[in-house]
Amino acid sequence: MSRQVSMVPDAAEPVSSPKVDRAAYLSGLVRLRRELDEAGSGLQSLRDRATALVQEQAIPSTREEEWRFTDLAPLLQQQFQSVVPQAITLEEITPFCLTDAPHRLVFVDGVYAPSLSTLENLPPEVQVGNLGIVPGGIAHIGQQQGAEETFTALNTACMTDAAVIWVAKGQEWCTPIHLLFVTTTRTATLSHPRCVVIAEAGSQLTLIEEFISLAGSAAAWVNSVTEIKLGTGATVNHTRIQRQGEQTFHIGKTAVSQARDSRYVATAINWGAHLARHHLEVYQTGEQTATILNGLTVLQGEQLGDTHSLIAFTQPHGMAHQVQKCIVGDRAHAVFNGKIWVPQAAQLTNASQLSRNLLLSPRARVDTKPQLEITADNVKCAHGATVSQLEEDEVFYLQSRGIPAEMARQLLTFAFAAEVIDAMPLPTLRDRIRSDLSLRLNPG
Repeated sequence: MSRQVSMVPDAAEPVSSPKVDRAAYLSGLVRLRRELDEAGSGLQSLRDRATALVQEQAIPSTREEEWRFTDLAPLLQQQFQSVVPQAITLEEITPFCLTDAPHRLVFVDGVYAPSLSTLENLPPEVQVGNLGIVPGGIAHIGQQQGAEETFTALNTACMTDAAVIWVAKGQEWCTPIHLLFVTTTRTATLSHPRCVVIAEAGSQLTLIEEFISLAGSAAAWVNSVTEIKLGTGATVNHTRIQRQGEQTFHIGKTAVSQARDSRYVATAINWGAHLARHHLEVYQTGEQTATILNGLTVLQGEQLGDTHSLIAFTQPHGMAHQVQKCIVGDRAHAVFNGKIWVPQAAQLTNASQLSRNLLLSPRARVDTKPQLEITADNVKCAHGATVSQLEEDEVFYLQSRGIPAEMARQLLTFAFAAEVIDAMPLPTLRDRIRSDLSLRLNPG
């Protein structure tokens, strides 16, 4: 049985922009890559193979099914330059530091910043650093499914370093690790952050991955890739936060593979950038594997936020649960395309997916398509989607209790987001996200 559900009609082709040769544009981006330093010299053959892949492709257009709601024409109008990393101080990133995540790994414009990182008192079984500190990470770059995808290959072709987090077999490391990618540049530049996470059999890890822009950053493009490999019985709790500057273009890929009995829990918060797309792919390669995905997108102005996800079952007795919420105001546009793939081999699968969307403006737009592709015949799978505005009866009820109408709307909107925020692992992080959301909903 194969089922596909769409909550929206087909999108019309966007108003045409000045025509750009998308293949030539993509090939030109490879020429912006920096030469490797000594610490990254082992990447050269990997980069060359990826460059060959990139030169056979083009920037996607809305004629392609996976991109039909996300027009990259504004990105193609930019003339990006190579990144020249800027020196920043600890004080500039202090507002983003987490007191309950003392181990911090910082990359500035894609380059490792040891003076801003705090990696002391880690046991030998937990290795955290860049490729110069954990050189074994090179062998795991580009090994996940989807490595040939356009922007993933572009990242591999142009990357000069990577964050590496390696937890040894049986090591249950409960102290969260905070990975902070900072964009600072004052000109239109393109950077390629990369992260490799290896959780060996029976290990445990909590990871906070955050993308930020400092004040004054220009129309940068951040093209990020994170690869996570879970061994047998491993557990990874992964929080990804994207709140970059309003002129930024952010295209991110998270590729996950799970071995038998492993558990991957992800919470993704997306409310930054002018145009943002996060593509999350999870492959369950072993039996009795669990995947839990929570997502929250909050958009205002003319932002576009796109979330694509794939949960692929390849073995029996798998479990997955996904909740994706979008709050969209003004003239913003949210996109969600979530696929759950259950082939014949994945019998006794239990999977659910829910897309819930809240429109705060008559001009706000949501395109949502939860999707099940099932050929197995002994499964329990369900999906659903809702697109709605605030219920006036609920607003009236709060008004009847003495709460002003505008505050009532903010409270109801905040309550809509609470399910995802509460799923994050750190109290400090939850409090900060609640505070930031309150400011976004009530900027005055």
